[in-house]
Amino acid sequence: MNILLIVSGGIAAYKAIDLSSSLIKKENNVKVILTNNAKKFVTELPFQTLTKNRVYSDTFDEVNEKEIQHIDLGKWADKIIIAPATANIISKMANGIADDLATSLILAVKDSSKVYIVPAMNTNMYTNLIIQENIKKLSNLGFNFIEPDFGLLACGDIGRGKFPDIQKILQCVFSEEKKINKKILVTAGPTKEFIDPFRCITNPSSGKMGIAIAEAFAKRGAEVLLITGVNYVPINKNIKIIKIVNTHDMFEAVKNNFSEYDIVIKAAAVSDYTPVVTYDKKVKKQNGNLTMEFKRTEDILKYVGENKKDKQVVVGFAAETHNILEYAKEKIIKKHLDYIVANDISKEGIGFASDNNEVYIIDKFENIKKIDMTSKENIAQELVNILE
Repeated sequence: MNILLIVSGGIAAYKAIDLSSSLIKKENNVKVILTNNAKKFVTELPFQTLTKNRVYSDTFDEVNEKEIQHIDLGKWADKIIIAPATANIISKMANGIADDLATSLILAVKDSSKVYIVPAMNTNMYTNLIIQENIKKLSNLGFNFIEPDFGLLACGDIGRGKFPDIQKILQCVFSEEKKINKKILVTAGPTKEFIDPFRCITNPSSGKMGIAIAEAFAKRGAEVLLITGVNYVPINKNIKIIKIVNTHDMFEAVKNNFSEYDIVIKAAAVSDYTPVVTYDKKVKKQNGNLTMEFKRTEDILKYVGENKKDKQVVVGFAAETHNILEYAKEKIIKKHLDYIVANDISKEGIGFASDNNEVYIIDKFENIKKIDMTSKENIAQELVNILE
């Protein structure tokens, strides 16, 4: 495989030498671009020695008059790894700046899904809202991010921002080579139970977790059906959408489709109750209190669990505020699940509407895997690895 390694100017640039060595050992053909700032930390010689290819750095240094470096290198590469990716290069990529060979090349890459970005920087820089927005922007455009590790940084701080383990990088980059030939049904986001045309019962779910799961499976070649009330336009052609509004809509969509799918993952946060009476006109304000009667909605997860076929796998989610493991294990039994993903929605910085989460993945034999706080994309990838 042809791998283009782009090294930007951070203290972790020296670790890119080990990364290039590991890529060569996996029998890849590797070429390297060093940014001008990277050359202040490492030289061209070790990369050239390891890869047996010339190292590129200057946009205007066209060695072969028949080639345009920033175009042809991008076409040549099957995969592009940016490691380390500094706050500077991430921000330039997110805003379309092309002031050197590396950023010019990225703008000329047609398929962003073959680009893997490995951030490494001070934890305050990494968690800065500007950088996080730029990461989110690039992720939405189809770029892959490999989250940095948590640990002691070169500056002496302790936090997230450390260059990740090389085996973790290799696993993420090459995981897509193991195609998943399965059909996956995923539900995501909240439902809305309307009282009148202007008011509804809902919850703060953003659908980010379910969408991340759908995208993670789709990247591995699975055929995905995403049933959601969230306004989401998939980039990956392997994802098909059924748009719903309320719990009954979702129930009907799941009931009519789930038997065709190998794995059903119900990550949506649905309403347990819906108004007995709904109004086609706005309910006007009255003196005193207003009492409304609610009825139970269909239990979608229980229906799927009770009606699944022999080899179907059903995964539920449990958003709890206390007794998380106890309630999650009860839910596995009551709803005939194979796995459940449980999290504590009372914790700050995770859960509903957040980009991060902290979960327990529990199977029907009560094996438990805890995943400490990380991005929902990383949790989705871990779930894919388990279900694979």
